Amino acid sequence: MTDRILNPALRERLKSADEAAAMIQPGMTVAMSGFTGAGYPKAVPLALAAQIERANAAGGRFRIKVLTGASTAPELDGALAKVDGIEMRLPFQSDPIVRGQINDGSLDYIDIHLSHVAQHAWFGFFGDIDIAVIEVTAINADGTLVPSSSVGNNKTWLDLADKVIIEVNRWQPSEMDGMHDIYYGTALPPDRKPIPLVAPGDRIGEPWLRVDLDKVVAVVETDAPDRIGAFAPPDEASERIAGHLLEFFAHEISRGRLTDHLLPLQSGIGNVTNAVLSALAKGGYKGLSAFTEVVQDGMLELVSEGVLSMVSATSFSLSPAGTEEFKRNVDFYRKHIVLRPQEMSNHPELIRRLGCIAMNGMLEADLYGNVNSTHVAGTRIMNGIGGSGDFARNAYLSVFMSASTAKDGRISSIVPMVSHVDHTEHDTMVVVTEQGLADLRGLSPKQRARLVIERCAHPDYRPMLQDYFDRACRDSFGKHTPHLLGQALSWHQRLVESGSMRPADA
Repeated sequence: MTDRILNPALRERLKSADEAAAMIQPGMTVAMSGFTGAGYPKAVPLALAAQIERANAAGGRFRIKVLTGASTAPELDGALAKVDGIEMRLPFQSDPIVRGQINDGSLDYIDIHLSHVAQHAWFGFFGDIDIAVIEVTAINADGTLVPSSSVGNNKTWLDLADKVIIEVNRWQPSEMDGMHDIYYGTALPPDRKPIPLVAPGDRIGEPWLRVDLDKVVAVVETDAPDRIGAFAPPDEASERIAGHLLEFFAHEISRGRLTDHLLPLQSGIGNVTNAVLSALAKGGYKGLSAFTEVVQDGMLELVSEGVLSMVSATSFSLSPAGTEEFKRNVDFYRKHIVLRPQEMSNHPELIRRLGCIAMNGMLEADLYGNVNSTHVAGTRIMNGIGGSGDFARNAYLSVFMSASTAKDGRISSIVPMVSHVDHTEHDTMVVVTEQGLADLRGLSPKQRARLVIERCAHPDYRPMLQDYFDRACRDSFGKHTPHLLGQALSWHQRLVESGSMRPADA
């Protein structure tokens, strides 16, 4: 496998995963690669977890702070959390063990916009980074690194970490070389310059990551797959949401606010967004572009069919079937996909200047368009805000989507007041459920409320919402954004107490 390690000096630093993991000590801040289950280190975290387990069994207390690009996988987040090895975690996670520890209060978690992570690290807000563990596809003769299936914050981690461990993963296709665009033109205020990217397909940087060879303390060889599960096929609710959204696009085209090439698309992860992507192909669209965070199965399909001509992202998030398709046709996809650092893929100024159409999921929205995408009943974290806020605040169109109910109808995604606010009413333009679509642009709060109730609420909850709104309009302290403060979160209180938002007599 050393044919992928072409630099002689780094080849001499080959070590086992156990030897590399032994360089990580309790209390360290460790920055690792990985974004949505792709491109994360596979061997060192597992070896580290075993060492932590032994240390803690002997009466020690071995925990570290973990920084990544976004979520990782069981071999990293899951393995370290299982042995109680994580003291603090940022910026995004999806592991059930980590989630449980966050919600029981034993693990500190910082939920942060993904575009902020790199710059906050450069500002020193997270303190020193002791060591970085980064997966790559190969090491070039000059010591530059061929990135793997995600870029995330790897550029920043390599620049800032005191020491670096590199995992070279043979499982990642070598043909990915040339797919990445690593921009080194950023600077700290007041010395920042405009970023010279004017279209999703522009290449403004270098195809490889730089690293100070003196900082590299270990190189570990691996041959292990990314761990991303298969996506469920779109259900009826997802397909109806997609249908409403495509009707909306057609309306916007007829009004001259969009062309038949739309604008660069951003979509979150999940069945609803995959359904929307599939619907674009059925709608006859061609030559579209995407400026987004992740490349999902649905985007690969659109690229292969010519619906998408260019996709800019920071990571793949492919099912096993999607991974095999990508590997079979990697030379073709390399011409149509570019992976960037997440400080570029999620950059607010680029999102605004390119005029993205942002399509993201939500847990709940309230009558006025405030959106909660992270917390159940306002207190239990699910995964995190991710990049949805980067796009929602700055997009040309900001769309939030969800089925109108969850848990067999026990939970309504349209509520009087959200229990946690990730995206304010000022950043929400369109709310879509399988019931319908509410275009909130240019509407006052009360106008928004009437439309959300009429178009988006499930029929089982619509009378309850209308009753609350009518009484709030009559009895609220102020009438601009009417609320009954003693009742606004009563639905969530019922959910906590009984497991359902429905009243006992409903």
